[in-house]
Amino acid sequence: MKVKIFYHHTDCGGVVYYADYLKFLEEARTEFLAKKGILIKELLKRGIQFVVSHQEIDYKSPAFYADTLTIDTHLGNVSAIRIDFDYEIRNQDGKIICMAKTAMACVDANFKPRAIPADIRKGLA
Repeated sequence: MKVKIFYHHTDCGGVVYYADYLKFLEEARTEFLAKKGILIKELLKRGIQFVVSHQEIDYKSPAFYADTLTIDTHLGNVSAIRIDFDYEIRNQDGKIICMAKTAMACVDANFKPRAIPADIRKGLA
């Protein structure tokens, strides 16, 4: 996924605000799932949600206004109730900006842990 950096993404130091990367990761993860036919809106109708249970980000280099970032999203481990995602974010010159990992837990409509349905596991394969 590509993200163009606008002025509102930057902080007073002129670099991308560190917390904005969480939004970029969310968007990349949603697009990754959509390409596999797993639509968040449809999951919610079924009472299935995935919530972030753990997040790691290693910032390597700053990104700046007008940069275009590429976010590569990869599926990590998939367990009975958890999906792990790995990301690498690079700028338009190919320089690594950051690397991240997100663990997502499957929960029901009441936020109780539940097994990932078979059709979703199949879609991730």
